[in-house]
Amino acid sequence: MILKIQPSLLAGTVAVPGSKSHTIRAIAGALLAHGKSIVRSPLLSFDTASTLAAAVKLGAQVEKFADRWEITGCGGDLAVPAETLDMGNSGTGLRMLTAAAALARGKVAFTGDESLCSRGMKPLLEALRKLGVKADAAPGDHAPLSVQGPLQGGKTQVEALCSQYLSALLFAAPNIKNGSMEIEVTKLSEEPYVEITLNWLRKLGAEFTAAPDLMHFVIPGNQQLKAFDSFIPADFSTAAFPLGAGIVAGKADGITIRNLDFTDAQGDKAVFKMLETLGARLKYNSDNSVTIYPGRLNSGTLDLGQTPDALPLLAAVAAVNEGSVITLGNAAQARNKETDRIACMTRELLKMGAIIEEKPDAMIITGTKLHGAVVDSCKDHRLAMALAVAALAAEGPTEIVDAESCAVTYPDFIKDFQNLGADFVM
Repeated sequence: MILKIQPSLLAGTVAVPGSKSHTIRAIAGALLAHGKSIVRSPLLSFDTASTLAAAVKLGAQVEKFADRWEITGCGGDLAVPAETLDMGNSGTGLRMLTAAAALARGKVAFTGDESLCSRGMKPLLEALRKLGVKADAAPGDHAPLSVQGPLQGGKTQVEALCSQYLSALLFAAPNIKNGSMEIEVTKLSEEPYVEITLNWLRKLGAEFTAAPDLMHFVIPGNQQLKAFDSFIPADFSTAAFPLGAGIVAGKADGITIRNLDFTDAQGDKAVFKMLETLGARLKYNSDNSVTIYPGRLNSGTLDLGQTPDALPLLAAVAAVNEGSVITLGNAAQARNKETDRIACMTRELLKMGAIIEEKPDAMIITGTKLHGAVVDSCKDHRLAMALAVAALAAEGPTEIVDAESCAVTYPDFIKDFQNLGADFVM
């Protein structure tokens, strides 16, 4: 699907959908809990759909309603599906459910699309092997893969430069049948996502001990996780796109984003403050909304060590911000997402006339006036939306190839932006 974009000015109010990180953790928690959990306002997207479908095959019972899912868990006694579980494009879902499936007493196989099968699984599989799990995978420890438990207590290590490896172990650990799991973390980034996981474990009633620096954990086994009734908060990673659009293509009265809970642990809420440090004009309203006003940003350096998912949007905003030099640093983890986001954003923005110096862990972007072009989303939802934001402020029409990938996290992205005034045509 090609999205055609003409330069546009936007204004109005938007409510972004629920958090993908929270929704997939809710699915994993409900699967492993005893009793019926209620997940209110879940994100309805490709990634959450594939994760929910896999959870059903692992033993969850699901009833879907317009505003909620009701998920009856299996209490850690997972089913062994005969078929391979297709996780689509969901890296979070694959990692969470791979560790959970290691609790089963049989072989559980996983696969996914081409992008998912190129993403790393080695740190998680190595950690599981140390705990008695037989794990087979494609060369380099990629999917397609299989795990065969049962997962045992004991000590393990995990390199968590992708925090999902650690989060997956933490979710599975309370349901091991013997002993405790002790996890030593050798490297860690994206700490806010680990905090989200720990908050979900607390909601599930799990007992655990965590070092203040999140580098060491002890989780007793043979616990009964309790069911929950929870709302999924709005996704700050998704909110970054109307935030960026408000800065580079907003009308004078601005764009307002509703239902933002800044007390939530999501790391990407920091993007709002990052852009404020560069001069963005934001108004925090009393009703949990934020209004973004258009304006030029100052030069500066942003550290993306905890927020690598924000790189595509920040690169788009920096590229159209004429006269500034903005460095997106400490971003090596952005190369290990659905795509190599540093390389892909650099390549696609260059097609639009951007001035970018690519580094192994950074992008140095000199803002200039972009022109329209045919650009490729690389089937990466964040690239598709970021390029759309850049196109709003470019001269002339832009076409984005494979723009349907937006639906991975923001199914109503095109409709919502059209309602704000964007000239988007499918």
